[in-house]
Amino acid sequence: MTDNPNPGHPLLHWTEAGQAHSSRWRSESGNPPPRRVQVADDTLTADAAYRLACEGTALLWRGDFQNARQLLQAMARRIDRKSSKAHKPPASPTEAFHLHRQAQSQRARTLGMLLIPFEAGHRIPLRRAPEVADACSEAYGPADEPYVASLRELLGLIGAHEWRKKGVDIPELGGRIHPYYGVFSPIRGEYVALAAQAPLPAALSSNSLAFDIGTGTGVLAAVLARRGVARVVATDQDSRALACARENTARLGLSQQVEVIEADLFPAGRAPLVVCNPPWVPARPSSPLEYAVYDPDSRMLRGFLAGLPAHLEPGGEGWLILSDLAEHLGLRSREELLAAIDGAGLAVLGRLDARPRHPKAFDPADPLHAARRLEITSLWRLGAR
Repeated sequence: MTDNPNPGHPLLHWTEAGQAHSSRWRSESGNPPPRRVQVADDTLTADAAYRLACEGTALLWRGDFQNARQLLQAMARRIDRKSSKAHKPPASPTEAFHLHRQAQSQRARTLGMLLIPFEAGHRIPLRRAPEVADACSEAYGPADEPYVASLRELLGLIGAHEWRKKGVDIPELGGRIHPYYGVFSPIRGEYVALAAQAPLPAALSSNSLAFDIGTGTGVLAAVLARRGVARVVATDQDSRALACARENTARLGLSQQVEVIEADLFPAGRAPLVVCNPPWVPARPSSPLEYAVYDPDSRMLRGFLAGLPAHLEPGGEGWLILSDLAEHLGLRSREELLAAIDGAGLAVLGRLDARPRHPKAFDPADPLHAARRLEITSLWRLGAR
């Protein structure tokens, strides 16, 4: 057993064949390495694997890779059966939201206990293991030495790699956006459609410049460029998002119009149009990957509103694209949103609304269906008072 050669990646320790072993531990979700590890193979039953995982014992797989996938599915079925048993109905949408997140967290923790070994170069030394080097390199970077990661996370990397290769069709662009792992994918098309439909402010006629705050994949910056905005400055703080936005704008032939820069919210200067689509739910992320979905205490939303007047040209508009799901979940009221707009010295010039089209909005079995069926996504047109 040796000291950790890379402080950025902690070590996972286990005993195998009476010998102490260790390997680098990787977790994009930020989970620490499990404290208890048991070597497992094809002889382990699903019931035993589920029991050990629930007790906090991780299983380092040495059997057939495809059998490991089947075992993970069997463990998931046991979790889902348990959660489907009758429970006391939540007292409110807010309670339903917190119970749902708690259940999701527990499910991820349990399924994350099935571990896969990797050799240098992201090679999996198991029978019938697929070639995953490209998918792992996109998320983890190069691998010069062996490591261990959860099978559940690996399957997520593979899925993200396929989405990145295939891309998401954006009718408003006449092309596709290719999301990187960990960057919010524009599969919720209604917010893109709103940015494509909203009337452009008259102030753009004299200075054709727009800012896209928290650009992510760069989809909204690309939509603005396609609409004829001569120059779009797109900002983000996440290195993956910056690389993703640059690649997408290049694919679409928009690199001359869209400049992607690293910035905390706003770039320097003012623009006649400033657009922001912050995370919609004011809750604490449970992992780094959830920052694309959750905005703790509405920090990004409030930061955008507070800084907007100083970055708008006279007669300019700020477009805030936001779902009201948080309102239906009891996490933020409409009054709080309007007070934040007013407190920033802004006025509402208009609003465009769209109903969601994603499957969960129409699924009565979804734990948050009561809130999702009422959800509306809005583009708020804001101006300085």
